[in-house]
Amino acid sequence: MAQDFTSGKLARLGLLSPEDCRKAAEITSRAQFDGIETVRVLFPDQHGILRGKTMMAEAFASVFDRGLNMPATLLLKDTSHRNAFPVWDGGTGLSGPMQGAGDVLLVPRPETFRALPWSGHSAWIFCTPVYPDGSPVPFASCGVLQRAVDALEVQGMAAIFGLEVEFHIFELADKASAHEQATRPGAPVQTRNLTQGYQYLSETRYGEAEAVLDLLRRNAQKLGLVVRSVEIEMGPSQVEFTFAPDGAMAQADAMVMFRTMVKEVCARNGLHASFMAKPRLAGAMANGWHVHQSLLDPATGRNLFMPETAGLLSPHASAWMAGLLKYAPETSLLIAPTVNSYKRYLPFQLAPNRIGWGEDNRGAMLRALMQPGDTASRIENRAPDSTANPYYALAAQIIAGMAGIKEGLEASRPTVSPYSENAERLPRSLGQALEGFGGSQMCRAALGEETVSYFLQLKQFEWERYLDTVSEWEQAEYFNLF
Repeated sequence: MAQDFTSGKLARLGLLSPEDCRKAAEITSRAQFDGIETVRVLFPDQHGILRGKTMMAEAFASVFDRGLNMPATLLLKDTSHRNAFPVWDGGTGLSGPMQGAGDVLLVPRPETFRALPWSGHSAWIFCTPVYPDGSPVPFASCGVLQRAVDALEVQGMAAIFGLEVEFHIFELADKASAHEQATRPGAPVQTRNLTQGYQYLSETRYGEAEAVLDLLRRNAQKLGLVVRSVEIEMGPSQVEFTFAPDGAMAQADAMVMFRTMVKEVCARNGLHASFMAKPRLAGAMANGWHVHQSLLDPATGRNLFMPETAGLLSPHASAWMAGLLKYAPETSLLIAPTVNSYKRYLPFQLAPNRIGWGEDNRGAMLRALMQPGDTASRIENRAPDSTANPYYALAAQIIAGMAGIKEGLEASRPTVSPYSENAERLPRSLGQALEGFGGSQMCRAALGEETVSYFLQLKQFEWERYLDTVSEWEQAEYFNLF
């Protein structure tokens, strides 16, 4: 008999709708029928990394009834897993139980439940962290995106996104598992190329890597991800997967699912997958995350970016693109979130380094792909990289694009020479991105003061650790000279 969750704590707090409760009953029954032994109850953290606890199948129903407690400090950690906020001395500056390492409550999202095809006895479900009284954590990533989606819906529009995801697959040569390598962060593993490269879109290279690419594709498809293509990318051991367009929340979930699946499946097969923007490996190319986007009128399904006349932008496309360009320095922190992200912005590398748009120009930050009669008319933002938290990154597209529409902006003339024209540079470092984000009135209005302060503290902590570290470049440059 299906369990009734409508009288549980989460339902009483209004955190699960009647439809959510109905789906929860279906899920728990199906998990039992399918022989699921463990369920990984997870949430995407501030870096887009899944964290959580593994529940036994017989205890899984309790997650829908009363949620699952989780240490609030998981929301306070930087990329080295250090707390970036002073948890113990009263100085976090954040509301709720962030002080003293208290708990937040995970609220399951039934639509994200998946049996894991690479682990036949296990499943996962994604959750939204809230405060114990049910109030939202303002900077929780899926909530940030949902509020942006809701704000756009109020304006009578919906954003559709398509994803191109670049990453590397290497043979694992050394796990870096010695005791002295268990640092924070851990020592990087040692790898060898899986394919030699450089043979962009080469059939023979695809043939060499087909076994592992088929393995990843099949697992992605079994998760319900709609894979469009699998490609050999520019550099050695670099590949790209593209996905069919969908709504913002579905695509953010898909990106997290895909990255996690790729890393787990590769690890099980003696491989190492990395989505790092610019690996420090000989010959390695940078990994971009190209975000295709368009606007729909939900009432009619009409693509608002499709122009009526060749060579002319639609008003919505012009304003949206102008917003992305105007606020690029201010939202860069959300699409290129690491110190390493800014090593990717180099000229003539098929990555942008300046703020501008071009008609089908892969060197421009925004690549316009819009023609009369083409219902797939869209803008491709080539500035994000594959390390971005997808919830924050897609929220950044929405809030900047929507600001362009609200302000009645118009796109400038397109570039034909994106690396040589005297256009404004994208931020050159995480430090510059922090300055732009911290000074952004648009981001403060769209995201809220507490969320902006949270981001600044989180990423400033990472940036200062980087600044305090003596690099190999400094040692080589100065140790013999002086």
